[in-house]
Amino acid sequence: MLRITELKLPLANPENLKTAILERLNISTEELVTYTIFRQGLDARKRNGILLVYTVDVQTTNEQMILDRCIDDPHISLTPDNTYRFVTQAPQNLALRPMIIGTGPCGLFAGLILAQMGFRPIILERGKEVRERTKDTFGLWRKGVFNPESNVQFGEGGAGTFSDGKLYTQIKDPNHYGRKVLIEFVKAGAPDEILQVSKPHIGTFRLVTVVEQIRATIESLGGEIRFQSRVDDIVIDNGQVRGVVLASGETIPCEHLVLAVGHSARDTFKMLHDRGVYIEAKPFSIGFRIEHQQSLIDACRWGSQAGHPLLGAADYKLVHHCSNGRSVYSFCMCPGGTVVAATSEAGHVVTNGMSQYSRNERNANSGIVVGITPEDYPGHPLAGIDFQRSLEAAAFKLGGETYEAPGQLVGDFLAERSSTQLGTVQPSYTPGVHLCDLSSVLPDYAIAAIREAIPAFDKKIKGFAMKDAVLTGVETRTSSPIRIKRNESYQSMNIKGLYPAGEGAGYAGGILSAAVDGIRVAEALALAMVE
Repeated sequence: MLRITELKLPLANPENLKTAILERLNISTEELVTYTIFRQGLDARKRNGILLVYTVDVQTTNEQMILDRCIDDPHISLTPDNTYRFVTQAPQNLALRPMIIGTGPCGLFAGLILAQMGFRPIILERGKEVRERTKDTFGLWRKGVFNPESNVQFGEGGAGTFSDGKLYTQIKDPNHYGRKVLIEFVKAGAPDEILQVSKPHIGTFRLVTVVEQIRATIESLGGEIRFQSRVDDIVIDNGQVRGVVLASGETIPCEHLVLAVGHSARDTFKMLHDRGVYIEAKPFSIGFRIEHQQSLIDACRWGSQAGHPLLGAADYKLVHHCSNGRSVYSFCMCPGGTVVAATSEAGHVVTNGMSQYSRNERNANSGIVVGITPEDYPGHPLAGIDFQRSLEAAAFKLGGETYEAPGQLVGDFLAERSSTQLGTVQPSYTPGVHLCDLSSVLPDYAIAAIREAIPAFDKKIKGFAMKDAVLTGVETRTSSPIRIKRNESYQSMNIKGLYPAGEGAGYAGGILSAAVDGIRVAEALALAMVE
């Protein structure tokens, strides 16, 4: 088949795709056998001239002739083969089964790939299965009752379950692992459209069902998933993993262990550091959540086309390089979503964003965060965790020590005065927002950078600096503050049989990239087990 990229149509005439294909290839209707849409995106650089942008795969009666004729057209080529092929199959009699810690997207896909290759993995999860975990998470949001082992960060599905469910990434993916992930999501109940749209997403409620079905598939292939099974120690003998010790006291032997614990397993990171696993500090970002009415973002991004059924809720991506040398950028933008309580430790306040599949809530929200480096929190490799904790504890105190989040109107933040009452934007964060002055909850350099960035963002999205927009603090879990370094075989630099993976180990940032890393690590582990 032939692939055509950058095929553009006006928003008002998407039904003319067939005609556009015929014109681009310069062929007749009789020469066109069939076509399928591989990707559909938007070119919204001109908001009053928004275009639909297609990548299509086309079958014709004269493929080679067309290729020869279009040899100088960079947007016409053979369709690449993105079929996933397993690197090996498990031997009949494995002495020890591979083990995975964590059931976020990385752990689930590592487990799924290993199960599909016949390795019958054992997956250990400190939290609860996804529906029970959802009840506990809503317990914090609605009643202020916090469960340290079952929350936004811990439990089946990982932190991505309570997010916008974004399924796109900018990682290099020459082996098309991302396509494998999307196909498995669709098999598990995700909408077929995620295979086509340029910015696919699922949303929390649909992710719950998808996660459950992936679990069922793993179990049907001989895998085992054990919930409420926190790993408190790893047995290491002469530089080789020999097993894990659970909080219950049970020891389970293993020699191949995938560490897919997510970016908030701080007690696990400490245990690994105490056991001598090589860990280094890495950059991450800190800041606030900002909320505007979604209608404002739609009008700024889509202009007169706002409300068009093919556009949906508008998003944005912003960055500003500040005079103090810092960079401020939007993070995890959630159109038509809500700001959520995302702490994993008692006495801390952490914010994040979430959207449902419909993206029809009244507000848009995004992290507005400042990049920081280990130079900002010098010390041992886990110093970034201590830094995060200090900010989260300060936010808890400033919010009234009830898990309400400290908040401030953008106009007051820019004017350097405390907020006392809300305006037209009603914050979505529950258990609630306590209005105050946010300037004390982040370092001075971060406050100065954000104060400079917001007016700069207003030049790109008119109304971004509106006085009634709401800031909520704090956003600290943008990525892992550590990296558990691994070698070319995906194993720890100094512990054989330990496979650091995903976001927590510093090798991913989001659902899709974490799932892809899970596949890579699963393949490396499988090949090591059959050597």
